[in-house]
Amino acid sequence: MRFLLPLSLLVLLAAAYQGGGSARRRRAVWVQGPGDTFPVSSETEAPFWVRISPTFKAVQPGSSVWLNCSSSCPLPEGPSLHTGLQRGKTLNGSNWVSFQLLDVRAWSSDVHCYVTCAGITQGATARINAYKPPHSVILEPPVLEDGKYTLRCHVTHVFPVGFLVVTLRHGGRVIYSENLKRFTGLDLANVTLTYEYLARPCDLWQPVTCHARLSLDGLVVRSSSAPMTIFAWSPASKPLASTSIAALVGILLIVGAAYLRKYLLMQSRS
Repeated sequence: MRFLLPLSLLVLLAAAYQGGGSARRRRAVWVQGPGDTFPVSSETEAPFWVRISPTFKAVQPGSSVWLNCSSSCPLPEGPSLHTGLQRGKTLNGSNWVSFQLLDVRAWSSDVHCYVTCAGITQGATARINAYKPPHSVILEPPVLEDGKYTLRCHVTHVFPVGFLVVTLRHGGRVIYSENLKRFTGLDLANVTLTYEYLARPCDLWQPVTCHARLSLDGLVVRSSSAPMTIFAWSPASKPLASTSIAALVGILLIVGAAYLRKYLLMQSRS
């Protein structure tokens, strides 16, 4: 009887240890990554890593891209790529795979690479943006009509239009800006911006320029037109202009009269 109690205690401890070990083996946590969710063992943190390179790529529409997916797993179970883009060639190494993506035309696409190692799956994500800077930015000569100048700017062969901002500047200051985010087309487009501007006498000889800006996830592409110059002001400014001219003529007459009087006085003394 003296050995019965210790023996029963040993049996209970062994059962508890086996149950705890089973719980530890079964326990898993879900790790949320940027855009992906992977099951990871709670026994260790990040048992292996997965990388995709490059993580960001900006290309022109219709281009092809190579992405490399690698891991630290010694025996990976077939790396896989998840994407809506068209697949091309594939190159394989011991712990890496390079994928070719063809005819990239969507303005923004996420590409996911997954690797499974010893039953655990990890992943990495890359983003590909397609864009086309303006082929040209052309500002037509200002046209004076009905007391206002019509400014017309053409931005040609640009993509994506929804991320384009067109700005008109006169003498270094912004006179108008238009954000085209309401346009969601997926093709190259031509944009024409028309704006009516009331010029003032102080605006004479000041250059007018048109600027196009594409903002794409931190990538900013800028293009500008050649400057145009306003040579005359609008009829709405004529009263002010007439007053200025009259004041200038009056000043010239006063100076001329004073000079003529001085000249005649010097002649009479001689």
